[in-house]
Amino acid sequence: MKLRKGVVVAASAALLLAAGCSGTGQAPSAESAGGGGGTYGYNFTVVTHGAAGDTFWDVVKKGAEQAGTDEGVTVTYRDSNGDPARQSQLIDAAVNEGVDGIVVSMANPDALRSSIEAAEAKGIPVITINSGQDRSAEFGALAHVGQDEGIAGRGAGEQMAAAGVTKALCVIQEAGNIGLEQRCAGFAEGLGGSVENLQVENSNPTGAQATIRAKLQSDPSINGVLTLGPVIGAVAINAVAESGSSAQLATFDLNGDVTQAIADGTMLFAVDQQQYTQGYLPIVMLTLYKSNLNTIGGGQPVLTGPGYVTRENAAQVQDLATQGTR
Repeated sequence: MKLRKGVVVAASAALLLAAGCSGTGQAPSAESAGGGGGTYGYNFTVVTHGAAGDTFWDVVKKGAEQAGTDEGVTVTYRDSNGDPARQSQLIDAAVNEGVDGIVVSMANPDALRSSIEAAEAKGIPVITINSGQDRSAEFGALAHVGQDEGIAGRGAGEQMAAAGVTKALCVIQEAGNIGLEQRCAGFAEGLGGSVENLQVENSNPTGAQATIRAKLQSDPSINGVLTLGPVIGAVAINAVAESGSSAQLATFDLNGDVTQAIADGTMLFAVDQQQYTQGYLPIVMLTLYKSNLNTIGGGQPVLTGPGYVTRENAAQVQDLATQGTR
């Protein structure tokens, strides 16, 4: 099955990687940084709405930590297990520690507003990632790094419509996550058929598998399932098989199980937002800003996706996904 490729703002990424070691400013302290070619010594904190052990956020973390090594800065990664109040507290703690910059995902922007604004009031630059693109500038962030979720959802819908899907489930794994809701809305628009949102919990894959299976068994007319993350995508494979349904399956994001399923034809495709870059690029961007007052994006988001992993390119991506960088 041939899919059109997503458009990614690769020029911005190339600029960042090329410029990452060219800053001319002085580090704010002589504290030891995390090795690598840079000598800046800045301290940056990444606070996400992810949960420990979530393979998607493990890749983001790996990207951020690698950028810290490459830039010679210290990166502290903290996740909030999807709890907006906890995430806000972690941002406040970073502010109180006097860090040099903060990277934050905004699945629930309103819950984080006061904490982000408090950081900026202290002169701490903030870059948003992954979720909250449409609120990032409003909150005063330097930039947003991620994919446009509405565009990505529409693309997924168009690809599933081309595969003959007319009635689909859009499986949401985090309640209240604005980015996931935008994906499902875009998916419905792109599919042009019937879409029902189905709520599950990312922290309970076994329960999610049972919920998807039961829905497919209760409504045999459903002929498509779109999951919005690789943890649920992997168990949806089993749910479809156990239900006896012939529904076609696709997902957002990657892990080793997903790329294997695409390679063997069990899954149509994955929408790839290249989350490693969502960890890596903001650390480079903060280093450039702190050392040389560079800003990237011109007020527009730095897009890391959507791209598509299909049966044609899954083998090339599979090894990288298994290594934890895709």
